[in-house]
Formats: sequence, structure tokens, C-alpha cells
Amino acid sequence: MRKQMVTAVIAAVLITSLGAEENKAEIQKGIKMPYMAFPMKQGKGMYSTKGKCNMCHSWGYVLNQGPQSKAFWRKKVIKMIDVFQAPIKNEDIDEVVEYLYKNYGNGKEN
Repeated sequence: MRKQMVTAVIAAVLITSLGAEENKAEIQKGIKMPYMAFPMKQGKGMYSTKGKCNMCHSWGYVLNQGPQSKAFWRKKVIKMIDVFQAPIKNEDIDEVVEYLYKNYGNGKEN
């Protein structure tokens, strides 16, 4: 059983390294990925929110949520803290939620 596991790991490493060489060759050919900027709306709490959210994901993730209620943004911020250990202190939650709601909200509280 151990010999099979070692063989499988060696095979995986070889396959991965072969793929890496192909990718390196493609990059050397000059293939370029398009850059997509996701600008944040200006407003109170923008810099604080940006610092906390963009540590883990692009602002495009926020934009992809679409306009949402204040309750939605609060639940999302709490989820990011509880599930993904987002570096947001309890005393900063309201500021982040307010920024998201005022700039990316749908005008509904719930």
C-alpha cells in the first residue's frame, strides 16, 4: 500500500512539472492576459474597507454580488470574518457594512 502511494505521488509530481514546462513555454511566446481593473466607489470608509477586503480577493468579487440590502452586506461581512478569518475587528464591522451598503446597496435594509 505504501509503495502504491509513493508511486502515485511521484507520478503526480512528474505530471505537474511537465505541465509547468508547457506553461513556461507559453509564457515565453508572449501570451498576455488582459488586465481588468475593478475601481472602488469613493466614499467614507473606502480605504478601511479596501484594506480589509482586498487582502484576500479583488474588488471584482464585491461587484459580482450586485446591489444588495444592508442585511445582506452585514451577513457577508460576518461570514468573511467567521469562515475565512477576514482581518476585520468587531468595532470596524459597521463601517465596512455602511460603505458597502451606501455604495453597492439596493436601498433596502432587509
